[in-house]
Amino acid sequence: MSFRHRDDLIGIFARHPVAANLLMIVMVLAGFWGLGNLNAQFFPNFEVEMVTVRTVWSGASAEDVERSLTLPLEHALRNVDGVDKMSSTSSQGISFITLEFPEGTDMGDATARVDQAVKGVRNLPSEARDPRVEHVVRYEPVARLLVHGPRDPAELRHLVRRMERELLDRGIAKIRILGLPDQEMAIQVPQAAQQALGLSLQQIGRRVAAFSEDAPAGTAGRDDVGRELRTLGQARNEAAFARLPLVSDAEGGLVRLGDVAEVRQRPRPNQVAVGYRGAPAVELRLMRSPSADSLESARILEEWLKAVRPTLPPQIRLTVYDESWQLIRERIELLLKNGLGGLVLVVAILFLFLNGRVAFWVALGIPVSFLAALAAIYLAGGSINMISLFALIMALGIIVDDAIVVGEDALTHYQTGERPLEAAEGGARRMLAPVMSSSLTTIAAFIPLFVVSGFIGNILGDIPFVVVCVILASLLESFLVLPGHLRHSFRRMHHAPPGRFRARWDAGFARFRDGPFRRAVHWAVHHRLGTLALACSSIVLLVGLMAGGRLGFSFFPNVPGNVIAATASFVAGTPPARARAFIDQVERALYETDRELGGGLVRVARVAYGLGYFSNARQTQRGDQFASVLVELVPSDARSVSNQTFVQHWRDKLALPPGLEYLTMTVRTGGHPGRDLEVRLRGGDPDRLKAAALDLSAALEGVPGVGSVEDDMPFGEQQLVFRLRPLGESLGLTADEVAR
Repeated sequence: MSFRHRDDLIGIFARHPVAANLLMIVMVLAGFWGLGNLNAQFFPNFEVEMVTVRTVWSGASAEDVERSLTLPLEHALRNVDGVDKMSSTSSQGISFITLEFPEGTDMGDATARVDQAVKGVRNLPSEARDPRVEHVVRYEPVARLLVHGPRDPAELRHLVRRMERELLDRGIAKIRILGLPDQEMAIQVPQAAQQALGLSLQQIGRRVAAFSEDAPAGTAGRDDVGRELRTLGQARNEAAFARLPLVSDAEGGLVRLGDVAEVRQRPRPNQVAVGYRGAPAVELRLMRSPSADSLESARILEEWLKAVRPTLPPQIRLTVYDESWQLIRERIELLLKNGLGGLVLVVAILFLFLNGRVAFWVALGIPVSFLAALAAIYLAGGSINMISLFALIMALGIIVDDAIVVGEDALTHYQTGERPLEAAEGGARRMLAPVMSSSLTTIAAFIPLFVVSGFIGNILGDIPFVVVCVILASLLESFLVLPGHLRHSFRRMHHAPPGRFRARWDAGFARFRDGPFRRAVHWAVHHRLGTLALACSSIVLLVGLMAGGRLGFSFFPNVPGNVIAATASFVAGTPPARARAFIDQVERALYETDRELGGGLVRVARVAYGLGYFSNARQTQRGDQFASVLVELVPSDARSVSNQTFVQHWRDKLALPPGLEYLTMTVRTGGHPGRDLEVRLRGGDPDRLKAAALDLSAALEGVPGVGSVEDDMPFGEQQLVFRLRPLGESLGLTADEVAR
């Protein structure tokens, strides 16, 4: 049958002398352009359909917060349209309400509706701050920076604030500071001074607030000489507060606050303190915004460290740890290593069984397809993240077959006597249907991941998207770029006979193909029942391995990390000194465990007083009853001790003190952010809920293999409840005056 050229896309690109090269150059240039603009980050970008309402009421008990803040706000928020789920947490001094909306909700409009509903609540306590409504924006951690050295934490305050400004100016999106307590002015007025002045504490407080304030006062002037008026009276240190006037004395002089009161600046209560190797420290946690690049943020940090370390005071040290961006760099290196290794293997194997020129052009299709896919990922708003990199590694073994079958079919027909154009174009046309069928089958296998919703769907959605992009790019390369290159290679082969090694190898391979291999295929075809039985036995073996539990199943695998969080939670009301003493004991046991297991395992261990970790060491809770140690071990490939072994040795060295509610040691994993097992109890009585949680925790701790059992409802602090007697009421006292 004579060959007839067609003027379709395949025919044009196979016949045209430069079209294939131009398309390949465009794909490569577009790929490098996309690669240079793609953000590198840990997880894909996705919008969180959540709005939070946070209200602070300093000094209020959890019960008062629930009754006076949370319940009125919840009642108003129930009328907000589109709310899928609402949950709240009432703790000492703070109310926190979370509203979840369906996927695809316009969060700008949803946040505005929530804010409008909150502003309509009029009966909140006057002492409480205005509720703060925020749309949850997911910031991704880049690294943690410890600033440590001096014995006095106050020496770090100005230095840390300066470091924060410098890093933000250089391009870091957000920095969370831990261990730098907020300051407050404590004013103590003796009762005798109050009686002498004839002022109550409330009156003194109002006078201080009135004199210590920066406030606008309108405008003055007209036309082009108008000026704004404002007062600058805000006191900002002890001396300024001491100079504030209170009243005039009998002689016409001013009685100032410092004359009758003690003014002292001090840290606010219930603040978190951080320590490192026995010295005070402050931690800066560097975060990446959804539009920023993790590797770029890491580069900014490294350049800043090089510039600032030589200028630090002699006693100040900087320690960087928990560098999440390193995981991204390692995954990229793995992709490059696997890609280069796969490319070398493909070229070697194709060279052995095909022709060297054909093998080169087939192997070149791998990086070309990857680059074209990267351009498509960028145009679609994607990123380079742990999930997309995994998908690229997985796609590496999928796309090789497309170019191989086209190249092998074209080479076979060329070796049977067809002309170069006829063999190249004909091979692409003959393989179009089977390769398209195979590619569509692969795409269909990944389509279910497109329809998965929720957090898992947001994370896994990059896998089918990236695989589809790579497959489409591979089809473009295999049927438009490769035929033109094959035609050119066949022409060169026609004028250059094969060498001695190639001739011998081809002859040996032909003998194997026509001898043992053909006889094996002949036996399998003529012994159909035996072949079928062998295939069925393989399936039965696989099903047996899964049913017997020898081949495990995990929908979201948890990859052990290098970070361990140990949290001690005492009953409420425990003196902070007792929690500090125990967590210091935990830290000493950590270093003893390190020495016992050979040393060099612990890279960084940071202590936090007033802070605990839960939920896979990714969420925190605060209070004087909490204390924790955050440990970073050396990478797992640099040590022979597993995380479980290290934790077990560490725990065995501890003697649990009385009053300890629980001690957890959690290894942060790289999978789903939740715990291995979570049980939610619901009810209207907090006391019964706590009792049920304690009973369930005791039962779970008796189960072999279960450890680090915790609940998120700590014991409340003891309260002294007072009520005015009739005598106090007759004297004109009020509950508000006594409470203050």
